[in-house]
Amino acid sequence: MEGRFCSNKRVAGVEKKDLFHVIHKVPAGDSPYVRAKHLQLVEKDSFTAILWFWKAINAGDRVDSALKDMAVVMKQQDRAEEAIEAIKSFRHLCSKQAQESLDNLLLDLYKKCGMVGEQIELLKQKLMMICTGEAFNGKSTKTARSHGKKFQLSIKQETSRLLANLGWAYMQQENYQAAEAVYRRAQAMEPDGNKACNLGVCLMKQGNLAGARRVLFGVFNHGGYADGEESKAVHRAVELLGEIEKHGSGCTKDVIEVKEEEGF
Repeated sequence: MEGRFCSNKRVAGVEKKDLFHVIHKVPAGDSPYVRAKHLQLVEKDSFTAILWFWKAINAGDRVDSALKDMAVVMKQQDRAEEAIEAIKSFRHLCSKQAQESLDNLLLDLYKKCGMVGEQIELLKQKLMMICTGEAFNGKSTKTARSHGKKFQLSIKQETSRLLANLGWAYMQQENYQAAEAVYRRAQAMEPDGNKACNLGVCLMKQGNLAGARRVLFGVFNHGGYADGEESKAVHRAVELLGEIEKHGSGCTKDVIEVKEEEGF
């Protein structure tokens, strides 16, 4: 009877331990990576967690996850430049499957550090990978994640998204001619109210007010396109049309807000 009670107690202890890992999203075990995740998520000790992520990478313990998680924690600690160097230095230890998510992390880090030139080059590289068939492994769709939710992403959608992000990056360099070209390509593939508004800004910055009006009235007339951001796009289009009327040729000055594209 006593042996059965002890056995049940041990089982309950194991279940409680497993439940703890599930609740805190901490992997089971006692490896360097597990210790790093415990420090990050449970003890909230980011500094020490980064040290243990380093130990995990050096030990070859879940290197894909360790490098990505460490870069995210570094970004949160305003150590984005260190995160960039870490990814560049150790991504060769990661699997082929991890490379795309590392690229996406780099894009986010480049944006945070204001490294627009590097961002542009990486976006071009990702677009080239789509053209050569490397990005989707010969398939027409892939599984993507946004705000914690998974969904199917088509080649056309991904290409349009990357082109829009490239257009936004060109706008940061005030290269409105290049930005206009890629935004037009993005719009031709998948019309979107936000991209149309940014295209309108490009035209306004180049003094093509008539062209900007046509694009912005298109957003207004089509209700912002069917992308779930109808009201926001229409509202922004109206504001930009107001800037054209208010400032005329002077709207090429810094009176126009550039809306950043959303990444996954």
